[in-house]
Amino acid sequence: MNGQETRGSVSAPAAGGGAAQEGSSNADGMDLEARALLWRCRRGMKELDIVLGRYAAAALAQAGPAERRLLADLLERPDPELAGYFLGGQAPAEPQMAALVTRIATSGMI
Repeated sequence: MNGQETRGSVSAPAAGGGAAQEGSSNADGMDLEARALLWRCRRGMKELDIVLGRYAAAALAQAGPAERRLLADLLERPDPELAGYFLGGQAPAEPQMAALVTRIATSGMI
């Protein structure tokens, strides 16, 4: 560590080497919140990494607050539950969550 970093820190450097600020975006068009969600798409199962990571990389830059909140809620679920949604044909009970799972599954990222 270089004295400026703290253990568990998830902030990414902004273009130009400075610390990323809330609301700023990088060359990929993602702000800090979107990049944090993309990072959370890294799971314990490679299949989920691919499905969730590709969707997030393609959709988060344009996603609104409600979509981001819904994705954050989805990412709180354990890997076996997510695997059931994306690999096992199961669906969440909540209509909004089921709609997000359907968007991810039909986005061409699987």
